[in-house]
Amino acid sequence: MALELATNRETEVANEGYAEALRQAVEFRVDVTRERGAVRLCPVGELDMATIGCLREHLDEARDAGHVTLDLRQATFLDSSALHLAVEAHERAARDGTGFAIVPAPPMVQRAFDIAGLSARLPFVDVPRP
Repeated sequence: MALELATNRETEVANEGYAEALRQAVEFRVDVTRERGAVRLCPVGELDMATIGCLREHLDEARDAGHVTLDLRQATFLDSSALHLAVEAHERAARDGTGFAIVPAPPMVQRAFDIAGLSARLPFVDVPRP
């Protein structure tokens, strides 16, 4: 078996992909609004493996709130890790006896929930709480 080394161009393309992933992760943020025992988490940007940890931390910090709203109106992309986290958050709220709701993402992004069969299973709302 011969060892093949990447060409300079292949290395350059790989580095560009890595740089793009880093740029997107840096541009990602979660806006947090707290009001009267409720927390609204609004992720801005792409929710994927590179950024989901940030949202998970915010959900963990909001666990003591009486109600958490995950407002996805500013999400530009969702991968399966984001879908999984939404299901986890919903199930945890049900176990803990706290409120949880999701404001839908833009239609092209929301489609991920539809394809995964989660639109009817998760508590989507039209009007966000705080």
